Amino acid sequence: MELIPDGLHGKLALVTGAASGIGAAVVRTLHCRGARVAAVDADGEGVRRLAAQNSAFGPKTAGYAVDVRDAPAVDLMVRQVEQDLGPIDILVNVAGVLRTGQLLEMSDEDWALMIGVNATGVLAVSRAVAQSMIPRRCGVIVTVASNAGFVPRVAMGGYAASKAASTMLTRCLGLELAGYGIRCNVVSPGSTDTPMLRGMWQDGKGARQTIAGSLEQHRIGIPLGKLAQAEDVANAVAFLVSDQASHITLQDLCVDGGASLGH
Repeated sequence: MELIPDGLHGKLALVTGAASGIGAAVVRTLHCRGARVAAVDADGEGVRRLAAQNSAFGPKTAGYAVDVRDAPAVDLMVRQVEQDLGPIDILVNVAGVLRTGQLLEMSDEDWALMIGVNATGVLAVSRAVAQSMIPRRCGVIVTVASNAGFVPRVAMGGYAASKAASTMLTRCLGLELAGYGIRCNVVSPGSTDTPMLRGMWQDGKGARQTIAGSLEQHRIGIPLGKLAQAEDVANAVAFLVSDQASHITLQDLCVDGGASLGH
């Protein structure tokens, strides 16, 4: 049987939030499929280390340090990436932060941080990259949001609001860019075994409790009975940016083991 190419070989992907967790998994997955990658994160040392590791085993990966909340800095970074590596074919917005707490007790600083990184950052990077895609009339943008963006969660209201904003922002952008042949989609993970999730656990029972759910917090468990791995989310991203998804846009692909009951 002839293998079906996914069209990623030689493409240039820019991935934010690339230093760890889902972002790092997306970088590795796209790299393994033959893409060149610009790995972007506020943690400059982390992305440079990741880039060096990847480039030793295949297509070039380069690291760039930027705070996605800083729109002028993002514009400069995108121009630098295209100067260094060429036109950006793929953008994956993964950069995200989480602060838990009841909405009535949330600090203004925590709210501003989550909205800034999780929503405004998606706008800043997507806008900068899309402007270079439009003249070429091609490109793909995927935003990694969260199932918290459409399922209410206790003590996660700020995070949920920021992820809901990033989801609708991306889908509206996809409508605006469809006429240029640019596709925009969302991947919404549930509980994924990353440093962000582990940082929420109070003890060694965190994984088991997450899978089981919590009646007190009005949260069901994970029907598949396991946490997602970062690679599970990265594989969903890889599909949406591939030629195999060439007629898919404005969609939100939930990767949560059934935790949101099919949304």
